[in-house]
This record gives sequence, structure tokens and C-alpha cells, in this order.
Amino acid sequence: MESQKTWCVAKPSSDQATLLANLNYACSQVDCRILQKGCPCSYPDNLMNHASIAMNLYYQSRGKNHWNCDFRASGLVVVTDPSYGNCIYA
Repeated sequence: MESQKTWCVAKPSSDQATLLANLNYACSQVDCRILQKGCPCSYPDNLMNHASIAMNLYYQSRGKNHWNCDFRASGLVVVTDPSYGNCIYA
């Protein structure tokens, strides 16, 4: 049986400074070009959205271990695909 698909998103309660730190850290480790202006995941252009996408890229690239979504307890592993529109979460 295939293991359940999981994604990493930012906790809605996270503050802006935490989200920014997560975004910067994740994008220093993985390719975040998917967030550039004009790309499907650049909209909505807010920190919660961008941090979640970057955190998920990092989580997926590191083998989807729950600790790869910790981000100082600001990450949340979810089983519902957070993709929307043309923005596909890996």
C-alpha cells in the first residue's frame, strides 16, 4: 500500500517574523523559483502562502520526515493537498 501523501504548511498562528525566517531558510536550501512573480504560486502574494510553499518544498526534498516540517514548531504536516489553481504543491 502506498504511504499517505503529506505536505508541510505554515501554521495559521505563525507570526510574520517566523514566516519570513522560514521562507528565507527554506529558499536557502531548495529552489524557490516557483514563487517568482508570474509563476502560478506567486499569487496570492502574502507571506503565509509563500512560506507554506517554501516549507513544503524543503519538506518534500528532505524525505518528508515530520521533523523536516518543524520549523521551530511553526510547521504543520497535512494530508489534504494544499494545491490551488495552477499552483501545484509537490
